[in-house]
Amino acid sequence: MRGDLGPQSTEITLTFNNIFTNIGNNYNPATGLFTAPVKGVYYFRFTACGTQIRQSLGASLHKNGQKIVSVGQWRNHDQHRYASNGAVLQLEVGDVVCVKLLPGYTIYDSPDNLSTFSGFLIYPLK
Repeated sequence: MRGDLGPQSTEITLTFNNIFTNIGNNYNPATGLFTAPVKGVYYFRFTACGTQIRQSLGASLHKNGQKIVSVGQWRNHDQHRYASNGAVLQLEVGDVVCVKLLPGYTIYDSPDNLSTFSGFLIYPLK
């Protein structure tokens, strides 16, 4: 994702261009999907940046297609705005986590990595 994205009429999965760490390659930068390699407790966090003056900013974290948490900020601003959220999730092997752009909302990214998505395994479960 580069520049402004949205608004769209439906949710779309966001992809992030700059991958800082991807041990095991469980995050697919082409699809924007993280697939759990082991059963366990994971932490995920995302930050969304918005720059369009007359558009709202919004994104959500999804697990297996189900919305878990969202962020949003309304129109009428004159500068960059940011919103962040996160969640601790118990995942099974093969569960999928991603960030989606909310319908009717926008998001912005640049080479400065203003919008981000990260996650990691806290501890495995048997």
